[in-house]
Amino acid sequence: MRPSGRQPNQMRPVTIETGFARHAEGSALIRVGGTEVLCVASVESRVPPFLRGKGTGWVTAEYGMLPRATHTRGNREAAKGKQSGRTQEIQRLIGRSLRSVVDLAALGEMSITLDCDVLNADGGTRCASITGAWVALRLALGQLVAKNVLSHMPLRGQVAAVSCGLTKAGPVLDLDYEEDSAAAADTNFVLTADRRIVEIQGTAEDAPFTEDAFNELFALARTGVSVLFDAQTLAVETAESR
Repeated sequence: MRPSGRQPNQMRPVTIETGFARHAEGSALIRVGGTEVLCVASVESRVPPFLRGKGTGWVTAEYGMLPRATHTRGNREAAKGKQSGRTQEIQRLIGRSLRSVVDLAALGEMSITLDCDVLNADGGTRCASITGAWVALRLALGQLVAKNVLSHMPLRGQVAAVSCGLTKAGPVLDLDYEEDSAAAADTNFVLTADRRIVEIQGTAEDAPFTEDAFNELFALARTGVSVLFDAQTLAVETAESR
């Protein structure tokens, strides 16, 4: 039995609240169990130097955790004067994941930055960030189309992410902190709604795991992202019907 009492293929409750950041072009507060991440999209009419004059846009992300998002207070990285390797790795993952479903040429010379700030952490913060950031990005792009800044929606699909792991209860979906900290192996799957793979991260914390075990985890991830895609769609439809 899992510590939470969930079935192996059962997600934690998922909700996505839009419009949380009132000044942003798009925002989404995603809750996956006890994990809460505020994802905010900001549009700027400029691109990084390496893209200037090339007629293409850019989508990037920044990630951070509030000092008391975890059980004990963590120091602000700004106070240290540098980001941790973990932070850099996660925000690059978020950026890659979102760019995989955006037609950057159709965006033109504009940049969209997704700020993902973890308010409460209970496992799966990078996955929740990717899933919530897609909603914030979709809403921001919708505004640009509505205002005729863009002639059409440059999104090529949906992307979401979920964690899976090998625990004492066997292969399970959507690890919370208690499971993640004790898992024999943990994986993060970034997948699209049309069943394509963006990125898979997998690590054996104890002994190496088998291909059969990986396939079980992958099947669980497919189950999990279907729930997330439905939550994304509902959030966008609700926001646009207001």
